[in-house]
Amino acid sequence: MSQQVALITGSSRGIGLAAAVELAKEGFHIALNARSDGDELSRAAEIIEALGVKAYKAAFDVSDIDGHGAVLDRIEAALGPITTLVNNAGVGVMSRGDPLDVTEESYDRCLNVNAKALFFLTQSLVKRWLASDRNVDLHYSIVNVTSSNAVAVAVPRAEYCASKAAAAMISKAFAARLGPEGIPVFDVQPGLIATEMTRAVIASYQKRAEEGLCLFPRVGQPEELGVVIASLATNRIPYTTGQTISVDGGMLVPRF
Repeated sequence: MSQQVALITGSSRGIGLAAAVELAKEGFHIALNARSDGDELSRAAEIIEALGVKAYKAAFDVSDIDGHGAVLDRIEAALGPITTLVNNAGVGVMSRGDPLDVTEESYDRCLNVNAKALFFLTQSLVKRWLASDRNVDLHYSIVNVTSSNAVAVAVPRAEYCASKAAAAMISKAFAARLGPEGIPVFDVQPGLIATEMTRAVIASYQKRAEEGLCLFPRVGQPEELGVVIASLATNRIPYTTGQTISVDGGMLVPRF
């Protein structure tokens, strides 16, 4: 039986888990990912299985490039061929501050996880797709979750911005490469979203949103990102690829 299977990195909570829930509602089997197999990943798997589909706990570090192939093997042995990749895993800066004080360690961490890992995991899966006979009844796609900071500077998080700008360009590069194959690639750029990563600053985000930073005067929720990602992965926005989808309440709309 034809079956959509999604690998969603960084999906034990937040935006990744919200995307997993929405795709599970669409009938996708889900490979959930976190760096380690703990209670959080187990709870995420329970949530997905309660929706009537299979969940596989794919505990691995996305920045372990050499391990990607073995991970994909394990997922496909458990769930079947992967049809959908949601690159959501990411890290923030080690310490907010002046770009003049950014350490090489923090810079490398952001670039390795947010851009390099995304590039090579995508490459590894795409090579499988192009070397096999893809099921014509299934929709294949890649959705990369980057950030509004791919285009909007946040001075205290310069290395994070650089990594997300790189990820945004990687999205376009793969969209150009895979267009002839009929495989769409999207760049979803969240704005101010209430997640674990933003918990420490969400109150200030909410205040800035209310003061006019966003056209909608509020912060966004992970579930809203989940709906957008699922819409892209299920081809509900057809004849579209290489596009940036700004899920930011209108924050990046130019204004005078």
